[in-house]
Amino acid sequence: MSAAEDAVPALDVIGVSHAYGGHPALRDVSLRVRQGRFTALLGPNGAGKTTLLSLVTRLFDARSGRIEVLGHPVAREPGAALRQLGVVFQARTLDLDLTVLDNLLYHAALHGIAGGDARTRAAAVLAEVDLSARAKDRARTLSGGQMRRVEIARALLHRPRLLVLDEPTVGLDVAARSAILAQTRALVRTHGVAVLWATHLLDEVEPDDDVLVLHQGAVLARGRVAEVVAANGGGTLRAAFARLTGGAADPTRDAA
Repeated sequence: MSAAEDAVPALDVIGVSHAYGGHPALRDVSLRVRQGRFTALLGPNGAGKTTLLSLVTRLFDARSGRIEVLGHPVAREPGAALRQLGVVFQARTLDLDLTVLDNLLYHAALHGIAGGDARTRAAAVLAEVDLSARAKDRARTLSGGQMRRVEIARALLHRPRLLVLDEPTVGLDVAARSAILAQTRALVRTHGVAVLWATHLLDEVEPDDDVLVLHQGAVLARGRVAEVVAANGGGTLRAAFARLTGGAADPTRDAA
């Protein structure tokens, strides 16, 4: 058993269900994100990915089941759990009238990081996403891909051990998508950060990734890409995904 498999999971979701009114959005979902791994949460639009991440990040309260971040139950120990968690939401959340640096410093203050430490950390995370030169520019002058990279930098300020990203490349061109994926994967390799990357774009999944297939609120498959493919008829991940979801809308196309 590898160290990643033997360690406390970065994220453990056990038996979680959620509904909006009488409409079920998640159905008895259980999944695990291992420390130091890139895990793709793959599903078509409407599969329940955003609902799941909203429960993990406590935007919503889970009414059933249990969610733990690095062993800390989100419901009972929210402070300890959320300190280990960095989040990049699907919607843009930068203050466009502030500079890139001021966006980061404001977020640092919310985490109790102030003064020279905040500036040191901001400089380090901007270098991590290759945006040091834009620190004094207003956020509204950035491209969509650059804004997303600033949001990733911001999510890293408090040095989380789990980074959760909800459809982070929606609406971006191929070059921007590729750059963001490469930088996020580098965080896994160089810092051991666990990543949960929610996407409907199958071509964002690499052969060595862990993958979770979510469809109509249920987890249909989990494991390394090769394991998921082998367990679902062989061939390619695209073919396995189509078999699992009954030919759901092609997840390799970004409809944004």
